[in-house]
Amino acid sequence: MRTAYNLLEETPTTPSKNRIIPSESDAAKEQANSLFNQVLHNEVTPATTVAPTSPTRVRFQPAGAAPTTPSKGRIFNYFSTPGSEPSTPGRRLDSTADQAYALSPVRPDSQAILNSPRKQLRTVPKTPYRVLDAPELADDFYLNLVDWSSTNVLGVGLGSCVYLWTAHTAAVSKLCDLAARNDTISSVSWVQRGSTLAVGTLSGRLHIYDANKLQLLRTYQNAHTQRIGALAWNDWILTSGSRDRYIHHRDVREKKQEPFKRFQGHKQEVCGLKWSSDGGTESAYLASGGNDNKVCIWDVRGSKRPGHGRHSSRTSLAGNDEGSSTQDVPLWKFHEHTAAVKALAWDPHQANTLATGGGTQDKHIRFWNTSTGSMIEALDTGSQVCNLLWSLNSHELVSTHGFSSAAAQNQICLWKYPQMDQVASLSGHTHRVLYLAMSPDGETIVTGAGDETLRFWNAFPKKSKTDQSKDSKLDFSKQMR
Repeated sequence: MRTAYNLLEETPTTPSKNRIIPSESDAAKEQANSLFNQVLHNEVTPATTVAPTSPTRVRFQPAGAAPTTPSKGRIFNYFSTPGSEPSTPGRRLDSTADQAYALSPVRPDSQAILNSPRKQLRTVPKTPYRVLDAPELADDFYLNLVDWSSTNVLGVGLGSCVYLWTAHTAAVSKLCDLAARNDTISSVSWVQRGSTLAVGTLSGRLHIYDANKLQLLRTYQNAHTQRIGALAWNDWILTSGSRDRYIHHRDVREKKQEPFKRFQGHKQEVCGLKWSSDGGTESAYLASGGNDNKVCIWDVRGSKRPGHGRHSSRTSLAGNDEGSSTQDVPLWKFHEHTAAVKALAWDPHQANTLATGGGTQDKHIRFWNTSTGSMIEALDTGSQVCNLLWSLNSHELVSTHGFSSAAAQNQICLWKYPQMDQVASLSGHTHRVLYLAMSPDGETIVTGAGDETLRFWNAFPKKSKTDQSKDSKLDFSKQMR
């Protein structure tokens, strides 16, 4: 039995050292298979096939006709009929360049395919480069206990404590311990820029900490009546979602305890919250997911405004959902999922595109156009979708999984969008991969599971120089309002 809450680094135990790890990635295998199929097709059905030659027909002579005498000359003389072509055009058996003397077993055009330049593939390592022991990391689908700050510090809720792990030094520090209050951590979330950390608890309290000073800044004693499982920041606005079905918005710069705005659009626990990430005019959009299998899109600037555009038959417009009151109502409400929706991720490369993932009974990743309220695409992953996260450096999506009806479960999948081709599948966790966060440089992801481990993966490529030049401070479309 472990007696202390700490993050201890240990050698990755999965896969074992005795296991042979394939060196090539899934993408490399796909490329090799594609190349083999091209060569095979070219060998079996070449582009230019030689038409088979028909034997010379013997002219039919009617009965009674006088026999003809062959012309003088050598009877057994080998020659070509004038005007006829050889049966194999271009064949020069007296030339060493003829295919008959080739050292390769394949045709010259197949050799050209084999020698053609290959597309440079990105290799995704199949094992984590670091594993941290995380005692008491809850195996609870509805909680959000891991987050990575813009200052490269990982915040983790373990039991009644919150620990901070600094990436560049690997130093661990304890931020708080709520055991004296008989309380347990249920969610953590960093402000987008800075060292302020929000902590939600099972009792419904909400704490704000300065992580640099390890100091408590503020406590909202009765933030919610039940546990706070989801938190999200938008500048200095802190949004919290609870089992009490409410979504609250607080400006942490103000001293008042009460939220300045309250949403109620779910009939069960709110387990997922994400603000849109483009930082422009769409920064006011909030996505929420609940245990009622619903996804809501909110606009804090005026959720009561009438909706416009196309929408599916199962999508509700603002004001048309039953149970709406005088409070703000969602701009869109999506009903397509058939299980709890915790996984939410806004596409940073394409405005108004949202990815959502459903639980065990759903197993789908769905993509939405929040401008029109329509579903773009749905992908059946075959397993419970626990979390989603977009790459900042490439148009790729990572999903973490749990229960599955198939052989593979507890896997981490990388997808190329919009084709949704699988780039890689990573395994190692022995329990559901419930927690997911990304480093500020966008290259590393950390995953957490009920097996009480945190695993660090080199999942995404480095940001290209072209993308770096686009991240100018003069790009006002990416500034928060």
